Amino acid sequence: MENRKQESKQENETSFVKSVMRDGGKGVIVGGSMLVPGVSGGTMAMLLGIYDSLISSVSSFFQHPRKALKVLIPFVVGALLGMIIFAKPILALIEKYPMPTLYFFLGAVAGGIPFILKKADVSKLSVSTVFYLLLGIGLVVGIARLPENLFTVSLNVGISEILLLMAAGIFVAVALILPGISVSYMLLVMGMYQNTMDSISRVYLPYLIPLGIGGILGILLTTRLLEKAMNKYKRPTYLMILGFMLGSVAEIFPGFPTGFEWLLCIPCAVVGFIIMNKLGGE
Repeated sequence: MENRKQESKQENETSFVKSVMRDGGKGVIVGGSMLVPGVSGGTMAMLLGIYDSLISSVSSFFQHPRKALKVLIPFVVGALLGMIIFAKPILALIEKYPMPTLYFFLGAVAGGIPFILKKADVSKLSVSTVFYLLLGIGLVVGIARLPENLFTVSLNVGISEILLLMAAGIFVAVALILPGISVSYMLLVMGMYQNTMDSISRVYLPYLIPLGIGGILGILLTTRLLEKAMNKYKRPTYLMILGFMLGSVAEIFPGFPTGFEWLLCIPCAVVGFIIMNKLGGE
């Protein structure tokens, strides 16, 4: 009896270590990929099969904090490590070999598509499948076409500015969570990018606190709505998310290679496809 308890305890510990390593490793990949212009963290998390767990963990954080932290802590730590480790290499690759590097990420996006279609229970093409895909693509393209600086929030923060900042934080949270939507572009659209960057650089709390409060409210609201949609309307939700991702590909598409670039770009795209196809859903 005692041996069985010890074996069970060892199995649980081994399983916990494996899950921490898995979630942390995926966090590293997501953190590194976020440094690539046009690639959102949500997109990479979805392709790696950890997106659902993150949404569920954030949504149920106050109900099951210990369970949520088991997923969130390794992922967040991994993401921060990914940013630190890959910042210089990725930026150097994009600067020196932009076309092959971006084709690698295009291949990675393509490699994750079968996994998402499987999540959506799509086995064949239908009118509704195309409709939801186009709806997702259209929403992302529509956001990308919005003019910049629709409204601005002054650094001289008063009551009205606090309310606007909280509302803006909610929109930023939506962009942060939904795959394919860039947080930086959302700030540009709202005319808040420069002021937000300035406030972060000098830790200007009157501006950052209401923005952060709005962001937290937006994250909680968005994750709960998204989790319910994934559970109740699984097929349309996943197809629209895939549409978001496909719509955002236009941001990183560098054009077609010329000359000998084909010899580098095609293998890079194939390698990206294979890696993501193997990692997706593990």
